[in-house]
Amino acid sequence: MTNLRSRVDCRLNSTGNGVQCSPEGYRIYPIYTLFHFERLFPMYEYRSYLGQLLGCAVASLAIYLAAKFSLGFCCLIALLIYKWRRRHLSMYDNIEDFLRSNNNLMPIRYSYSDIKKMTRGFKDKLGEGGYGSVYKAKLRSGGLVAIKMLGKSKTNGQDFINEVGTIGRIRHVNVVRLIGFCVDGSKRSLVYDFMPNGSLDKYIFSQQRDVSLSCQKIFEIALGVARGIDYLHQGCDMQILHFDIKPHNILLNENFTPKVSDFGLAKLYPLDNSIVSLTAARGTMGYIAPELFYKNIGGVSYKADVYSFGMLLMEMAGRRKNLNAGIEQSSQFSQIYFPTWVSDQLKAGKDIEIGDDATDEEKKIIKKMMMVALWCIQMKPIERPSMNKVVEMLEGEIESLQMPPRPFLYPQQIPADEVVWTIEVPVDQVLQNLKRLL
Repeated sequence: MTNLRSRVDCRLNSTGNGVQCSPEGYRIYPIYTLFHFERLFPMYEYRSYLGQLLGCAVASLAIYLAAKFSLGFCCLIALLIYKWRRRHLSMYDNIEDFLRSNNNLMPIRYSYSDIKKMTRGFKDKLGEGGYGSVYKAKLRSGGLVAIKMLGKSKTNGQDFINEVGTIGRIRHVNVVRLIGFCVDGSKRSLVYDFMPNGSLDKYIFSQQRDVSLSCQKIFEIALGVARGIDYLHQGCDMQILHFDIKPHNILLNENFTPKVSDFGLAKLYPLDNSIVSLTAARGTMGYIAPELFYKNIGGVSYKADVYSFGMLLMEMAGRRKNLNAGIEQSSQFSQIYFPTWVSDQLKAGKDIEIGDDATDEEKKIIKKMMMVALWCIQMKPIERPSMNKVVEMLEGEIESLQMPPRPFLYPQQIPADEVVWTIEVPVDQVLQNLKRLL
């Protein structure tokens, strides 16, 4: 077998703590020559040596890439942890800054250990929703309260600030009273008066006789809710817009006195602001005012709460949801959208069926509630009454009420360049989307 003369250079590697050698014609960086020599390599040894060099190169490349990937992954995890901590610290800072600046107006502040004792370890859960969970609890004085444990916030603590900042300054018989709150690290909770009769929705949508309310009681509840919203709009030093009036957010005490609750979406504005600014629509589908989606029918104002109250009032009068998801799409639209059907019935001079044993007085009350509701849910905000006027209409005689225009579920004609939320879809598709939300 032939031999091959070759020059071999040995040099310091890049770390300076080892020696690398290569055949003649190959260079190793950085170039710090330690020594070189000549020798005779048998051909088979030379090939074996080249294979070892190639294997080392591949292994070094693999180790380099793995180390680079690991370093990048660790940096990514560190960045995510940093952002998470910064976001949560920012949320805590926002809340603490708010509490310090409004210290004189704040209700009682509890520690998390106090909350845990009051709820007996969170044993008696009253309900649960997107905001968190509500538990029954007892104060040291013996009074019953409801404690809302807020879940993870996507709004930098703004939902908590909204609740404390609004309810904390309100004292009205038809608005739920905030007794205290807790901010202890990531634990946030609100302490309210306990409402033994729960929320209104179970009384107007339930088919069970044992939870139904009389027509007169339903009317009294509606009037109380109207007074509560009117107080929010013009009874405080700031105008408070609720933006989420619906049956679930109307609580009832032991005497069925209604209390407007859940101010997580509320906004405060100066009393003289007739039009307010919002960055996004807020509320619950089926109760959201159309101007929150369409900008060409009018600006956003307290009339958004009037619309939501009108939808609530119509459901209270009819004891059913305004959108009937059980009716086939082939049916007439007026049968699917309850307010339109009510309007057609009233214009035709027909009575609204509310039960076989309804008295004339009860029919009169229901008709008045429906007429007021129809005024509240007019498409254009300018055509809706204020809540103060709504209270007057409910307290007055039905003979003084004018017949309102026929309501629409969505605007009929809107210039394409002014559409905020697309409506160029068939009615049955709109209804399908709404059914999934109900």
